[in-house]
Amino acid sequence: MALLHRIAAARMVPSAVAPFRAPLVAAASVCRSFVAPALQPRSAEGKPTAAIMGRVGGLGAPSATRNAGVSVLGCAIAMVAVGGCAQGIGQLFAALVVGMARNPSMKEDLFTYTLIGMGFLEFLAIVVILIAGLLLYSE
Repeated sequence: MALLHRIAAARMVPSAVAPFRAPLVAAASVCRSFVAPALQPRSAEGKPTAAIMGRVGGLGAPSATRNAGVSVLGCAIAMVAVGGCAQGIGQLFAALVVGMARNPSMKEDLFTYTLIGMGFLEFLAIVVILIAGLLLYSE
């Protein structure tokens, strides 16, 4: 936070008064390149120039290196929800058994409701697996 306050102060203070202004302006331009493409420094032709620390693009710019470990980690975190779906299916059928033990005459209705709940849980599991695959193979 102190760095941001210094950057803001360096913009307001004239260069003759602030001898430490040059590194802060450099840091401000690097920070500005992450904000929006409209705020990136531009050349005379109007094209965005390379940032101070190599080629730094905006948030949507493709990176030069592929961070495969991060995509695998995101996929693994998303797959935790499949365990939640399995737990939900187990609770659903446990509730079916308890309901049939309490009121055997409602066996058909309870089984119908169980199958509807099973369909919702399976749909959720399929969506989670698709999102995990998307995270795994994304750049």
